[in-house]
Amino acid sequence: MSGKVGIVTLNGYVNYGNRLQNYALQEVIKTYDYNVETVWVEIKRNNTKDIPASVKAKNILLASPKGNFQRIQSKVVGKLYKNELDKKRKNIFREFSNKYITETSYKVNENNVPDNLDDEFDYFVVGSDQVWNPVFRKDNPLYFLQFASKHKRISYAPSFGMSFIPDEYRQKYAKWLGEMESLSAREEAGAKIIKELTERDAPVLVDPTLLLTKEDWLNIAEKPKTFSSDKYLLTYFLGEIDKNKKKMIKEISEQNDLKVVNLAQANERDTYLSGPSEFIYLINNADLFITDSFHGVVFSILFETPFIITDRNSKFPSMNSRIETLLSMFNLIERHISNINISNANDLFNIDFSHVPEILENERGKSRKYLSEALDLK
Repeated sequence: MSGKVGIVTLNGYVNYGNRLQNYALQEVIKTYDYNVETVWVEIKRNNTKDIPASVKAKNILLASPKGNFQRIQSKVVGKLYKNELDKKRKNIFREFSNKYITETSYKVNENNVPDNLDDEFDYFVVGSDQVWNPVFRKDNPLYFLQFASKHKRISYAPSFGMSFIPDEYRQKYAKWLGEMESLSAREEAGAKIIKELTERDAPVLVDPTLLLTKEDWLNIAEKPKTFSSDKYLLTYFLGEIDKNKKKMIKEISEQNDLKVVNLAQANERDTYLSGPSEFIYLINNADLFITDSFHGVVFSILFETPFIITDRNSKFPSMNSRIETLLSMFNLIERHISNINISNANDLFNIDFSHVPEILENERGKSRKYLSEALDLK
């Protein structure tokens, strides 16, 4: 073995794309003859301010006693049910990680970094995912590898998740980004931020999930135990499913005689308890996939599954730049809902993927060249 590489990414057992990009980056780096371990970064969440008691009391007094009881009962039962499901779901994601991803037995945070952490690894690679999103990560220096020797700091296709950096973070971001030995981004907007803050040109590299082949992914895919083989329309939304989306899904499913399978809806218990391996299977075998997820689009492209991408309804600043970059890169902008006539079966199901393999091969070559140079391999 050439040595040991530590991956620093978002840890947790709740998000499909997060687990799969972590696995993919690990597998790619292993092909360079390195041992690879993901460093578990522990995030301390900020406490949100409580709603003033006077406001809560006013809301209760304005409602009828019967209405209050039913509403409270419904909320309590619903929350208990969701919490129990989420525990089971988290265990399923944990089992996937235990099986496929090598993680450190210890956790690090801003106030607790082992003295020998830098010595334990030859290089650290931060990425992919939204490790540099200032809304989620605030100004956490661990995601900029500040604990490591400068020559060991490598970023692989990290995402800012947005197209600008708020003023309160710009000074730190400029310093920390400027101190990275090898710097790259996952979106054009990210490369623009890096250029603006550091005057450095950062290559835009594909998400690590795209560096593995369809066959690589199907090797770890699993059919959900309770799943039937009916023709189906798959949905996976990370944002709110508004009335327009629900209406569209209903219309498409009825017009094309497709069963609707929702991946992230707790009221569909069996599907909600699908892990990352089942996620892969369900996208690969769907007749149509409708999503607002970046990684949902990634796997649709890899598996050549007909898909529709919608904008995400989110309270956070625009998170669509990464999807725009992805669609532009693979000449698939027409798969955005704004360009599709949902009453036209040809628009829905007939996608020309014939140009994708060549683009994919070029992007993989670009990414592998970057990693080879970053890891000092000739």
